[in-house]
Amino acid sequence: MKNKKSALKPTVLWFTGLSGSGKSTISERVYAQLKEQGYEVEHLDGDAVREVFPTTGFSKKERDDHVKRVGFVASLLQKHGVFVVASFISPYQDARDFVRDMCQDFTEIHISTPLEVCEERDVKGLYEKARKGEIDNFTGISDPYEEPEDPELSIDTTNITPEEGVQRVFEYLRGEADG
Repeated sequence: MKNKKSALKPTVLWFTGLSGSGKSTISERVYAQLKEQGYEVEHLDGDAVREVFPTTGFSKKERDDHVKRVGFVASLLQKHGVFVVASFISPYQDARDFVRDMCQDFTEIHISTPLEVCEERDVKGLYEKARKGEIDNFTGISDPYEEPEDPELSIDTTNITPEEGVQRVFEYLRGEADG
């Protein structure tokens, strides 16, 4: 087990992308594999964190504050040798950069699945409600998503399985792939 643990350096794996892009699916599987391999790892997911802090809003300031708070927690965990797998839409570049600057080791993973594909996958009907004006500040529709300027890894899940997405993350972590 120790050999495996020393193989990968703990980092904050920050998954960002539109709703329905595949962030949570891939990040949950990356988390499970890291845990299975014996790493100290925590998973922070946007939906789960919002359940604990239900008053977190969706204005630009509220989203930025939310991302910064979670980023601070992620930086503390990573500083103590814990892998952090974070999955948040985190739509604004400046908030993601703020988190990057707080962390000793930060890996931005852009799940770059196009909006049309995310809308097709929308089992909850959120995009449809946003297009009808029933949901305000919905990222990609009535609120912007600022694509990462220079992510360490970019994965479009349009034509790949979640397993292939996970494989790309581990290839990157082992230094076998380019972003």
